[in-house]
Amino acid sequence: MLNPILSDKELTLLQQLIADSTTIVLCCHMNPDGDAVGSCLGWAEFLRSQGKDSVVIVPDQYPDYLQWLPNTEKIIRYDKHKEHADLLLKTADLICCLDFNMASRTDKMADTLTAAAGKKILIDHHLDPDMQTALTISHPDASSTCELVFRLVWQLGGFEALGKHFAVPVYCGMMTDTGGFTYNSNNPDIFFIISQLLTKNINKDKIYRNVYHNYSENRLRLTGYVMLKKLVVDQQRHASYFTLTRQDLRNFHFMKGDAEGLVNMPLQIKGLKLSVSLREDTERDNMVWVSLRSVDTFPCNKMAETFFNGGGHLNAAGGRLNCSMDEAVKITQQAFLHFESMLKG
Repeated sequence: MLNPILSDKELTLLQQLIADSTTIVLCCHMNPDGDAVGSCLGWAEFLRSQGKDSVVIVPDQYPDYLQWLPNTEKIIRYDKHKEHADLLLKTADLICCLDFNMASRTDKMADTLTAAAGKKILIDHHLDPDMQTALTISHPDASSTCELVFRLVWQLGGFEALGKHFAVPVYCGMMTDTGGFTYNSNNPDIFFIISQLLTKNINKDKIYRNVYHNYSENRLRLTGYVMLKKLVVDQQRHASYFTLTRQDLRNFHFMKGDAEGLVNMPLQIKGLKLSVSLREDTERDNMVWVSLRSVDTFPCNKMAETFFNGGGHLNAAGGRLNCSMDEAVKITQQAFLHFESMLKG
């Protein structure tokens, strides 16, 4: 059995917030990943099972390899339907904010979200939540926001009535936020949750293939190019980085999601503790997206906070730099020097 994540007082408040709401909007961070999309779809499915009108709004495009998830056709993209999305946010009784810790992570949606009169619930597993809410459910030790969604539904007694449309996106989000359960997934509760999701007759092997074996030929060739031509390994400090310029992305007909997982690959090198990806934004000049992955106890979230205007988790973090790629490389090298003793330890 799972230990409850809400106190009796918090559980009562959550039940009351849901009961008092007629129209509920769910939203997530920009550049939505599997956990962001999965947690929104899973929580929306639960709310619909409670008779609530629930709509999912995402700030911008999510990867093609997630578009097979059930109910993705109902998702509203803010960047494509701003007026409609603004109206939904302004008139919602309840707004559920999933997989982000501050409004700014919703990018251009942030002002409308912050100004919306509806009560807000935050469900997230990132550090240092910073939003005004009626209820904040923040557990940075959780593997994913999808894990939190499952735990909430379990504690609310709603799991038995749900089916694949809940189980599939929740499993997918847990899987993607742990790299196929290869990091941040040592808590035995995670595998109890998986066992329960499997009772809904989901095909976990197919979910894996749909996500990780669903790339284009261009993505595969991009992977080879990065590993052969762009990867820089700092053997002395057990770290690596690679760059993806806008020209690189054009050469391989880049689509959103094509860079997903590349940052994990250098960690296959024996002894490597840290991998950093530097990718130029496809539209904005002097904008470099940074992804960091580490193993064991190296805190790539601290590196992200110190050098890359970001944050995240111990072994998975991100950020961004407003500079040229050449400057981003220099900052990365400075970060390696700054954390040298920890990387060598």
